[in-house]
Amino acid sequence: QVQLVESGGGLVQAGGSLRLSCAASGRTFSSYAMGWFRQAPGKEREFVADISRSGGRTDYVDSVKGRFTISRDNAKNMVYLQMNSLKPEDTAVYYCAAAKSGGSYYRAVAYDYWGQGTQVTVSS
Repeated sequence: QVQLVESGGGLVQAGGSLRLSCAASGRTFSSYAMGWFRQAPGKEREFVADISRSGGRTDYVDSVKGRFTISRDNAKNMVYLQMNSLKPEDTAVYYCAAAKSGGSYYRAVAYDYWGQGTQVTVSS
């Protein structure tokens, strides 16, 4: 079992940056693909980015490509989401998730464990 704890959210002006962190418990962190999702008020949870077990492959939703970067440090059981050039439409609760099995990592159902989320608010 994996427990995930996100941090790093906050209030930032448009054009600013934030770095989200996700700390994972357990000794098998490197066996999980990791993803970031977000959910804005009144909207469904949306895929943001995912990273393979080794960190060698990443994928992003089109709306964040070129602005967000997902990375991981398997030695520290950490996954990160660097968010630059933030826009008001990036405002949401951001969730970290872990997937044990292979699958379509842009789909929430592919993930086995979820964190509690961290709020990101971008003001215009």
